[in-house]
Amino acid sequence: MVSPVLPLKVRGVSVRRGARHLLGPIDLTIEGTGLTMVLGPNGSGKTTLLKVMHGLERPSEGKISYGLARAEAERRQAYVFQTPIVLRRSVQQNLAYPLELIGRPRDEIRRRAGEWAERIGLGGALSSPATRLSGGEKQKLALARALIRKPELLFLDEPCANLDGRSTRAIEEMLLEARAAGTRIVMATHDIAQARRLATDAILLINGAVHETGEAPGFFDAPVTSETKSFLKGDIIL
Repeated sequence: MVSPVLPLKVRGVSVRRGARHLLGPIDLTIEGTGLTMVLGPNGSGKTTLLKVMHGLERPSEGKISYGLARAEAERRQAYVFQTPIVLRRSVQQNLAYPLELIGRPRDEIRRRAGEWAERIGLGGALSSPATRLSGGEKQKLALARALIRKPELLFLDEPCANLDGRSTRAIEEMLLEARAAGTRIVMATHDIAQARRLATDAILLINGAVHETGEAPGFFDAPVTSETKSFLKGDIIL
């Protein structure tokens, strides 16, 4: 099912900080269903693009639009940072917080928080301080907190960058389940193997500009440009 928050349209968007040109001009459309993987060398603008699309950063030029009014669109989406952000509260309170914000009944909040804690392996730690969790546990908690209110659009900035294999697998399983349930996902990663596993389509950024886009099979197996071929092989792109 296609979300009414889409299409997300990026038109002529550029981002500058002082004399530094970080991004753009960018023209993109995110629509349909699936998982868009945003790839590129360090400093290529992946995080900036995600933040602009989500509304965490304002473009210096250009326009972002959604299928709905901006305020309503922002209520229907979520963002997970590379370094997991957890509230200085218990695991249960972290999971309950998004549902409290939208005014869900107390019994429903308690039930859904318990269900999600079980799903991420923290069912026995509901009362534990979230700040004492391991890095992998914090990232799973941050993702569960984003998914608990069933966002229609989810942005993720390299959520597995510092995790071990077991935690990475758990995160990927959660993402595949969310995608199957209808959440449209846009995710940045440095991990080409992960991108191949998860992506339905991909975007390659180089020096703040969109260099190549495409559906996953063609993008990874038959890239158009020599730069994309080199990047996918692990070569350094200047």
